[in-house]
Formats: sequence, C-alpha cells, structure tokens
Amino acid sequence: MTGDRPTGKLHLGHYVGSLRERVRLQDSGDYEEIFIMIADMQALTDNADDPAKVQKSILELALDYFSVGIDPEKCTVFVQSQVPQLCELTFYYMNLVTVSRLMRNPTVKSEIQMRNFEKSIPVGFLAYPVSQAADITAFKATCVPVGEDQIPMLEQTNEIVRKFNALYGEVLVEPKVLLSKNKYCLRLPGIDGKAKMSKSLGNCIYLSDDEKTLKEKVMSMFTDPEHIKITDPGKVEGNVVFTYLEAFCADEHFKMFLPEYSTLNELKEHYRSGGLGDAKVKKFLSDILNYILSPIREKRKELAKDPTRIYKLLERGSKRAEEAAKRTLDEVRRAIGVCYF
Repeated sequence: MTGDRPTGKLHLGHYVGSLRERVRLQDSGDYEEIFIMIADMQALTDNADDPAKVQKSILELALDYFSVGIDPEKCTVFVQSQVPQLCELTFYYMNLVTVSRLMRNPTVKSEIQMRNFEKSIPVGFLAYPVSQAADITAFKATCVPVGEDQIPMLEQTNEIVRKFNALYGEVLVEPKVLLSKNKYCLRLPGIDGKAKMSKSLGNCIYLSDDEKTLKEKVMSMFTDPEHIKITDPGKVEGNVVFTYLEAFCADEHFKMFLPEYSTLNELKEHYRSGGLGDAKVKKFLSDILNYILSPIREKRKELAKDPTRIYKLLERGSKRAEEAAKRTLDEVRRAIGVCYF
C-alpha cells in the first residue's frame, strides 16, 4: 500500500522514489493486492483554505499514475475521502499515541518548519502519522514502498500496530518499508542543489514538463561552483547533474546520446580531471530524461482527453478499497469491544 497527497503534479523525485518501484511491483506478481491512494484528506491538513487546489490535483495525480504505467486492472487506485472507514480507524489509533511522540517524529518536525507551523499547528496536520497508520493497516499492507523521508512515518505506524495488538489482540499487520536499491533515488535533490526536490520549493522537474521546459531546467541545474572553465577539474560529489545521472543513466544511454564514453564512471573521471564542460554533461542528462519522460508525456496527453474515464476508474477503485477497509474496521471494532448491538 502506498500513495501521494494531491497538491500538484508529480515530479522526478516521486518517480525514482516510489512510482517506478510501484510499476515493478504490480508487474512482479509477488503481491495478491496493491492499493495506491490519492490522499486528499491529508492534503487538506495544510490546504484547508484552498480545497479547490486539492480537488484539481486529484485528476492531475491520477493522470501521472496511469501515464507512468500504473495499471488500474492490477492495482486498486482510490481516493482517501471516499473510504470513510479510514477516519474511524484514525480516531481509534489517536488513543494509542501521545502528542509529544508526534512532535518528535522527524518527518513531522521538518514539515512543520517548512510550512511555518511552529506557533500554530493544525490538529489534522499533527495527526498526519496517525492517519497514515490507518491508511496502511486498513488494507493489511505487508509492504510500503516509500522515499527515505517517509521512514519515520512507517516507524510510527508500526508502534501503533504493536500497541494495538498488545492491548486488543493480534489484528493488525506490521508493514515493512521498501526502499529503492539505488541510494541516489532515495531522496533526489532539487535542481537548485537543495536537499529535497519539493513542489513547495519550486525546484522540481515534473513528469508532465514538455521537452523545452525540461531542457531549460536541466541547463539551470546546480553543479560545481568552482568548475568555471572547461579545463578546470570538477567535483561530482554534491553535483546535482551527476546525482541525477546516477539515478537515471544506463550504459545504453551512452550509445544513444554520448558514444565517446562507455560508462558513467568514465564520464565522471573525465570531469574530475578537467576538460569536460558542464553544458555537455547537462545536454546528456537532458537527452536521457527526455527519452524516459517522452512516452509518459504522450500517454498523459491521451489520457487527459477523457477525464470522465479517469474519474470512473477512481470511483471503481474507491469502492473496492472501501470493501477491504470495512473488513479490517469490523475486526478492529470487535477487538476493542465497540460492537454493542
């Protein structure tokens, strides 16, 4: 089980951090069921004054999902607010975690600072990890593919699971985190060199960016500030362009776009020794990204022509998700003892 908040279009950080892995998992045949959630209620915790933004983004998010290869016939793609059982589960779980524990959650702390919530934190936002625990456990998820920054949230989920099971009996399943095997994909930096690619920071390359926009963003990328002349030796550590190459480049791309090199290590060594300009490396990265994103972009355009079909797919997935969540909620209510009649 996994998902995203509908607060805008998805970017390359989402793609390498989880989307690519979701497609692999759905095609692997290793899982009986895969649930992918559009977390609109969680998006409202810091967008309550702009619900239209969330509403619009639901379609954008679904288009991104289906265009990267997520198959609604193999996965249950649903909208969080359309599964009311998740709210009731969240309420029960709130009794199993303290405010101080939520405040210590590293992901929550960083998000609070980023949104300037230090003096006035919405209750819904603070309870975000509890809601996430409800989302995961409602579907008895055994595995959750996430980016590195979400690990503290999964740890909090497992704390709630263990406490619930200790109090009421073995009902909930403790999920495991699934991270990308490529360390450079765990947290893709923004094009400005900042630690995280983020919609709110405006340092993203979106999956739906056209070829011209993508090229402009790549050419503006942060590199080695001391690599001024082509002849200067350059650093690849902390160089955003090379970080992206580590995440996206394959040997086949050299044959296609830069045949004078065979491997990324060869390209890196030339850059380190001097004689290789930033513009050439950036063009190579731009060619790779456009090659990867071009079919996604084209499929997205086709899907966008029929938004009614997309909403019908989400409605179908939401009904399926509700059935699964209801089964878990019934077990939870019986375990707690709130079935009176």
